[in-house]
Amino acid sequence: MILIRHGQTEFNRVFSMTRRDPGIRDPHLTEDGRRQAVEAARALRDHPVRRLIASPYRRSLETAAIIAARLGVPISVDAAVAERCVYACDIGSPLSELRALWPDLVFDHLSDPWWPQQQESEAAMAERCRLFRLRLTAGSYRQDGREVAVVTHWGFIRGLTGLAVPNGAVLRFDPTRPDIAAEPLFLPEPD
Repeated sequence: MILIRHGQTEFNRVFSMTRRDPGIRDPHLTEDGRRQAVEAARALRDHPVRRLIASPYRRSLETAAIIAARLGVPISVDAAVAERCVYACDIGSPLSELRALWPDLVFDHLSDPWWPQQQESEAAMAERCRLFRLRLTAGSYRQDGREVAVVTHWGFIRGLTGLAVPNGAVLRFDPTRPDIAAEPLFLPEPD
């Protein structure tokens, strides 16, 4: 499978400079974040992706929409790949807002609110990552040589791979072999 960290948000920009939560709920991508999503799509041109799975946070959905438009692949929304709930940015948007912004996506399988209502422990995040990996490998994450790409978050990627990656990073990860290190396919240039 391919893992993609969403593009930069204003939360990411401020937090990286101050290491403080700026209190921005479910932030949108910045201009740099949109550029990172375009660069991630370019990096995926030579990797056969058949569909995207995206977290329901706006930053992931925006990133996925940019990538999907360039690759011509569908998007499915899955809260299992959401960020670990720790900061203000991890408070999501109500389904009515998400449906209005992305009317072509299906959100009916999500509860409202869909994000955790309390901070998620590292152990709970690790278990969520394990269950997603098992669910994906029980299904078909590869079909006809084409892969699933997951637009997700720093914490979820770290939970699956042990790696802390920058916004816009693209990694290949074999969910059947979590003992093998993820392979970076694209790492954006630092600002």
